[in-house]
Amino acid sequence: MGTTDDTGAARPIGFWVKLVDGLIDQRFAAILDEHGVTHRQWQLLNVLESGPSPLARLDAALAGYLDSAAGETSAEHLTELVESAWVVRGDGDVYEITERGRVAHRRLQEVVAGIREEVTAGVSPAEYEATVAVLRTAATNLGWAG
Repeated sequence: MGTTDDTGAARPIGFWVKLVDGLIDQRFAAILDEHGVTHRQWQLLNVLESGPSPLARLDAALAGYLDSAAGETSAEHLTELVESAWVVRGDGDVYEITERGRVAHRRLQEVVAGIREEVTAGVSPAEYEATVAVLRTAATNLGWAG
């Protein structure tokens, strides 16, 4: 099974998933970079928007995105957010978003919403839901437990 590309070549689902994932990552990185943050910093701001968090919780929330084999943690991505006064570090390595950070986060939410609209342009809500359902089923079939 596969879908053909513009050249007529049959491409399996893995090709399309990797291609779209890479293109989304590139687009997010480019747009967020224009606004002075990395994708990981954006993710950290999202987690911190729900309340103060210890470093361990932040690491867990970003676990799928951090290179644990290389020793990467959320701490290195938080440094610039702290220096920018968007986040403060409290006792016990608990981090909290500041009012300045909340303002920046709201602005970034609008930017991210624009990217998401760009990605899904021409896709109906039903098509989107069906695509997500197929990918979730494939992930479950491959051992993902949620």
